[in-house]
Amino acid sequence: MDGLAGRQLDGIAELAGLASAAGIEVWLRGGWAMDFHLGEVTRPHVDVDWYCWRADADRLACLLRGRGWRPDPRMPVDVQLDLIRDDVEMSLAYLARDAMGQVVVGAGPWTGTALPDGMLSGPPGRIGPLTVPMISVAAQIEFKEMFPVWIPGRPRRAKDAADLTRLRATGAGERRP
Repeated sequence: MDGLAGRQLDGIAELAGLASAAGIEVWLRGGWAMDFHLGEVTRPHVDVDWYCWRADADRLACLLRGRGWRPDPRMPVDVQLDLIRDDVEMSLAYLARDAMGQVVVGAGPWTGTALPDGMLSGPPGRIGPLTVPMISVAAQIEFKEMFPVWIPGRPRRAKDAADLTRLRATGAGERRP
């Protein structure tokens, strides 16, 4: 694949490979997670969104900096890990566990907020030969449904409505072959 989408896919493969080799868990989220669930690129993406454990973020950042990724100077460093290389942007939101073992938001204004049960236990996604860990389809749907409720000043975007239609058409917990 050519263009930005091809460079983003290369970045996805690179990040997933580095993380796996280092024993660091990551999960694709957002529009690219939907595409990996569907098995094809459905639309242009501005960036690539991931989750990682907050405790692993510095080590992962170091590995990626060694490959030419650098911190995005436009983004705050205490909320998530935002890296850029050329025109590809990668954002890694932090995860943590609360005292009961529930997966929660790991940093930022919603630190400690519980995330959907089973979010990290979905099957990996695939586009062509590339297979990567991703959040569950049920969690993808919940995030896209609830975003305008959680942040009332930000209405549902047209691309999120289209993504919801695509995800619901495949079944909330099943991956297409």
